[in-house]
Amino acid sequence: MPENNKKSSMPTLFIPHGGGPCFFMEWTMGPADTWDKMAAWFLEIHNTLPQKPRGIIVISGHWEEPHFTIYKHSHPPLFYDYYGFPESTYQIQYPAAGSPKLAGQVEHLLVKSGVDVRSEYERGFDHGVFIPLKLMFPDADIPVIQLSLKTGLNPGKHIMVGRALENLRDEGILIIGSGMSYHNMRGLMSGKKQIHDSDIFDDWLTQTVSETNVELRNQKLISWESAPAARSAHPREEHLIPLMAAAGAGGNDIGKRIFTDRVMGSIVSAYQFG
Repeated sequence: MPENNKKSSMPTLFIPHGGGPCFFMEWTMGPADTWDKMAAWFLEIHNTLPQKPRGIIVISGHWEEPHFTIYKHSHPPLFYDYYGFPESTYQIQYPAAGSPKLAGQVEHLLVKSGVDVRSEYERGFDHGVFIPLKLMFPDADIPVIQLSLKTGLNPGKHIMVGRALENLRDEGILIIGSGMSYHNMRGLMSGKKQIHDSDIFDDWLTQTVSETNVELRNQKLISWESAPAARSAHPREEHLIPLMAAAGAGGNDIGKRIFTDRVMGSIVSAYQFG
């Protein structure tokens, strides 16, 4: 990844953040190498970017609020919001700084777009933020802020919020939607090949994200519940909705699938816009 002072437009990403702290422990709920391919992909993402990001905005499937909320802490702690994992995983550190300046920019753009915004100072980065970033940018030397989902999980509203932030990409800001393209926990934990839902939904999602007519793409994403195997893939959609924000921030850029793997029997993918 080249480091220079020249501004370059960033892509936007929708990433799968794995299962809890899966990349930083001995995995015992399936083959030991279950998450290795995804971890290796995370380690190389920086090489695909036009330059080192000047800041990162993460929309995680693990934070919902009644209003879109911006986490503004200048030195964010971590929120270990996973349960039943080895004690060592609660000692993981990711000391990235926050950015009140970037948070202020995000707030200004959202308010300008008519979005009712709140601020948060205490919560901490959840594992949808610090687990993947610890692999993607291990030096923790890029300022990070987190933006919540809004309860109700309306896909159109999250596309709109992403669209309001699109121009930040021209300032070298990396916008990441962090969730899972397939998030049926019963299906994942069964370890069985979910050909009847994960494969079918992934095919639909990949075709939709790659749609060259961006208006049609966004309409299809808004109507995602009508997709084949949609509710089987996402009994609840909090891990899919970050994709809507990434697509919105992608503007008129065509999306593409940039990673896919079969994890615990089910297909999981990542997407990029721009």
